[in-house]
This record gives sequence, structure tokens and C-alpha cells, in this order.
Amino acid sequence: MTVTSQPAAVVDSSSDVGAASGPVVDLAIELAGVRLPTPVMTASGCAAAGRELAPFLDVAAIGAVVTKSVRLDPRSGRATPRMVETPSGMLNSIGLQGPGIDAFLATDLPWLVSHGARAVVSIAGGSLGEYAELGRRVGSSPGVAAVEVNISCPNVENRGLVFACDPFQAARAVSAARRGIPRDVPVLAKLSPDVTDLVSIADSVMEAGATGLTLINTTLGLAIDHDTMRPVLAGTTGGLSGPAIRPLAVRCVWQVHQAMPDVPIVGVGGVRTGRDAFEFLLAGATAVQVGTVVFHDPSAPHRVANELQVALAARGLRSPAEAVGLAHQPRPRPEGTDD
Repeated sequence: MTVTSQPAAVVDSSSDVGAASGPVVDLAIELAGVRLPTPVMTASGCAAAGRELAPFLDVAAIGAVVTKSVRLDPRSGRATPRMVETPSGMLNSIGLQGPGIDAFLATDLPWLVSHGARAVVSIAGGSLGEYAELGRRVGSSPGVAAVEVNISCPNVENRGLVFACDPFQAARAVSAARRGIPRDVPVLAKLSPDVTDLVSIADSVMEAGATGLTLINTTLGLAIDHDTMRPVLAGTTGGLSGPAIRPLAVRCVWQVHQAMPDVPIVGVGGVRTGRDAFEFLLAGATAVQVGTVVFHDPSAPHRVANELQVALAARGLRSPAEAVGLAHQPRPRPEGTDD
């Protein structure tokens, strides 16, 4: 299904101008058994539970709304200041602030369902027991298209809670969440780039019951104020997001797809345009999430989908699925090269 509920987007590259004369592109995809109208979703933490986007786009027309990570209990987050702009990105140290699972299930999820959005609910626990309880509560709720298990948020005071830094602990967290989630509800494990062997962690969470992966979460960074000569953020470090991390995210998608080509991957990290989304598909992602750009362009999820449609048509591709992993194909030999 092609997105048509919003005005046509501005093409993001002159090289794709005129692509409308190419093949008709159907943007619909299947992600871990769930059919989405486009491969472009929001990223967790950048649009809360979707209400903020409603004045700017039809939440039912984008691929999915990925909610801010929900904790079991209400959480006020970390001290301020907790956001700072960086070259081509931003650092945030929000600390998983939120109203807790009871409030989410009572207000946010019903709103998404009533507006026809596909809700991908992100959950984050501080213990295996919390992951198990969150999985049970969310998995049994009507209207949940998928669950994203966030085991990789760098913005927690206790770095020991970043389960994704160790294959064994990552698997335990995903397994705990998976137990309470019906088998027909996909589980996406969101992983961190701040590890030495991402493939081994990806393999461990898939063995533990995940049906797909979200790559990547923010990477840990730090900014220092030149006047105070102290860290800008009250929590010292924060998660770096935005265009600055896109090459890192594309590399992570590439590596995991190369090792595990049959695993559905959602690519996230610095997507601003349809060409950025196209790059993630070429690296091996089935879908993408749009995050930091939403802060200055709330219509970005729809615009990126339109631009991706143009980029695909310009290259003779009829669907996003035809682009997935194309960059892994061997380079063609120059004419006249001997075998």
C-alpha cells in the first residue's frame, strides 16, 4: 500500500528526480510476520506514544509507532540538564522517564489503537522479573503489533542494567520478556553498538526467542562545557543519536545481516531522508526507524517513506523487499576481466 494520505514529499536528491516515470512501488512490507504499509516507523523515545505526531501526520499511514520505552513503575528520569546538541546529532540523558505500565495501558495504547496505528511497544526493565512482568502485561493487551525489548539504553545510572553488553545476560532478559508474550506477537530485541562482538549478542537473543532485531540504540557519548570545564549533562554521559551515528548503525546492520541473513532487522540511527532509509535496506534492514529528525520535522516518518518510494522507483525496484541486502552482492567484474 502506498502512502497517499499526506501531500507529496519533496524529493531528497536531484539524482532521483523524474523517478515517478519508473515502476510503481508498493511500500508495504512484512516484518517478522506483521504486515506494515511502509517500512518507516518512529524510533522509541522520539515521539512518546504518538500523540505528539497527530497534528503533523496520520499515525495510521506510517509503518508503525514505536513507543517510548515503558517501565513497570513511574519514573522521573535523570537530573537536568539532560540534552545537548552535538555536531550532526545530540546527546540525551533522559533516563527512561515515563508514567509506568499502568498509565500506558490505560491511556496511551488505547489512543494508538483508536487511531488505527500499528503499535510497537518498547519495554525496558531493571531486572529479569520486570522484563517478565512487562512482557506479560503488554503481550496480553489488544492492539499490540509487536514488542521491542529495550535491553540497551545507555541512559541509566547503573550501567550494569545494560543487558545487551553481554550475550548471556542479553539472552536472559529477552527470554524473560518472551515468556509472557503470545507466539504470534513478534519480539524485536534492541541492541547496543557499544560491544566488541555484536553478532554473538544478536545470535544469543535470537536463540532466546526474539523474532527480529532493532539495530541500533544510541551510543554512549560525553560533552564538556568549555566555560565551566565540566560535563554538560548532569548525568555526565548520554546517548548519541542523529546523522553522526548513521555510518555506525549501517555497519552494525551490515555485519549482522551478513552473518544472519534470514533474521529480520530494523535499522535505526540518523535516518533523515529516503536515501538514508534506502542505505539501511541495502545493508540488510527490512525496515527503518526515524528518531532524532522528528524533533525539528515531526512529519519526517511520512516524508522519508515518500522519498524512499522515489529512490526505489529511480532504480527500477518495485518494493522495499527487493532492496534488502543488495549491497552484499559481489561487485560486477569489469568487462574484459579474465576468470
